[in-house]
Amino acid sequence: MVAVTGASNPRPRPASALDGTDLAILAELAADGRITNAALAARVGVAESTCIHRVRALREAGVIAGFHARVDLGALGRGLQAVIKVRLGSHNRDHVHSFHARLTEIPGVLTAFHVAGEDDYLLHVAVESPEALRDLVLEHINVHPAVRHTETQLVFEVLPGLGVLPAAGQGGSGRNRTGMPGRAWAAAARSAPGTTPTTG
Repeated sequence: MVAVTGASNPRPRPASALDGTDLAILAELAADGRITNAALAARVGVAESTCIHRVRALREAGVIAGFHARVDLGALGRGLQAVIKVRLGSHNRDHVHSFHARLTEIPGVLTAFHVAGEDDYLLHVAVESPEALRDLVLEHINVHPAVRHTETQLVFEVLPGLGVLPAAGQGGSGRNRTGMPGRAWAAAARSAPGTTPTTG
């Protein structure tokens, strides 16, 4: 875990002012939230004091919202995942708020998306078995008075996306699509406000 105590308190950096060094730090932390400050500074190519100040500023600005452990759902006996589409029969504000509140109480819901389109919600769930999935839908979702229709789709595989950050390692000696070494790329980004470097 990166230690951020004991450093001076810099002015929080607004999200719109992120530069190449900030993005490189975020990429490394996203890949390994337990990385030490010394290792993080070395990978990004900045002094340790600069790195610890940058991390603190990113946390205080709310850019870094927290550090979390990735849990193996299969090891917890929750290896069956599904996406449940939920369509409401009523969009009365009270019904919507009631269903919102209900979502936080449904066991097994990993993420809930309130979406536009034919369906109103997409629920990503993890359960022990097909029977547990059936019970989740029947006992926790379909019973809500605002719900008109549900459709359940089994998840065969979860694939990580490219995300919105440069690949970890680009801040040090790695290269991006420009062909520039990571440190030169970060320096170029800092010299061009309002631009975000593109990485591969």
